[in-house]
Amino acid sequence: MRQLFAQGLSVLKLVIIAMVVAGQNPFPHLNMETPSVFTWAVENKVYACLMIFFISNAVEGQLISTGAFEISLNDVPVWSKLDTGRIPSASEMFQIIENNLRFDSPTT
Repeated sequence: MRQLFAQGLSVLKLVIIAMVVAGQNPFPHLNMETPSVFTWAVENKVYACLMIFFISNAVEGQLISTGAFEISLNDVPVWSKLDTGRIPSASEMFQIIENNLRFDSPTT
């Protein structure tokens, strides 16, 4: 559901940016008074389009974020934030890598 909402927001973002750039005002067709924020956006196209783009991208990112942080070494998973609930410290990460490399190397 959240991904579907994020996709809808992405389409809405593009439609609003296109209307601002083209200067098309849809509000008279809807028998509504034009909001002052839309008038400001048409007068300040670049700034408004950048703000619309970055703010909507931030919201979309939050909607589809799973919180996953997975680390693999030679296609073998060595850490999962979803399993442990946290991100490893640097010393833990070095120890995990060292142990996996030691395990993978042939002994003579």
